[in-house]
Amino acid sequence: MIKAVIFDLDDTLISERKYIESGYGYISKILSHRLSLDEQVLFKQLIKLFTESPENVFDRLLDQYEFPHTKGFVWDLVEAYRNHFPVIEFNEDVRPCLKLLKHRKIRTGIITDGYAHAQRQKLMAIHAYDYFNEIILTDELGKKYWKPHPKAFEIMKEKLKVEFDEMIYVGDNPQKDFYISQIHRIKTIRIYREGVYKTKNYLEGIKEDHSIHSLLEIDKIIEDYQHDHHL
Repeated sequence: MIKAVIFDLDDTLISERKYIESGYGYISKILSHRLSLDEQVLFKQLIKLFTESPENVFDRLLDQYEFPHTKGFVWDLVEAYRNHFPVIEFNEDVRPCLKLLKHRKIRTGIITDGYAHAQRQKLMAIHAYDYFNEIILTDELGKKYWKPHPKAFEIMKEKLKVEFDEMIYVGDNPQKDFYISQIHRIKTIRIYREGVYKTKNYLEGIKEDHSIHSLLEIDKIIEDYQHDHHL
């Protein structure tokens, strides 16, 4: 019997790519004043550099324009990126999925890694607190409690008042989203998005119980579990 469905955030409920674009748009505004360059030109260049490699994008951009900079200046840009209020929205299948879950009286939650303030800004931007029963930012527990550590799942279990085998976790990242099934009897679903972790390897080869391409497919999976329960 499924009583709760917990979701990852980035590339599960929202597009990480769209968030990155929002952040680069914000940084382009800042740098256009400092470098006396067109905002759109800088934005396109940031996207180009990111596509080539996500490493040290701001450093590489500043080097390209031969703009003298300190580590502190780059760090300020990183902080501005993380702290900006993003222009993002739920993926289009999120609200219809949540409506179906609500109809089934299933509780919902989010467990997300990432720098706490940046994640909080994303959650505020999509009004996530209006839609989910509980939200846990693992970074607020401490960096060592990021997934695949089970602590956030254990807290979620208590908050939602369900058993582990009554929970499903939906994520996209093979490196950390599905390993929890080795620790607790939580069922896992992998959503395939055009995400940044799509091609990563599974942690210790532990795969998901189900894979989907739309969150609307969760309803059928739950239906099957509920049906099995009544047999």
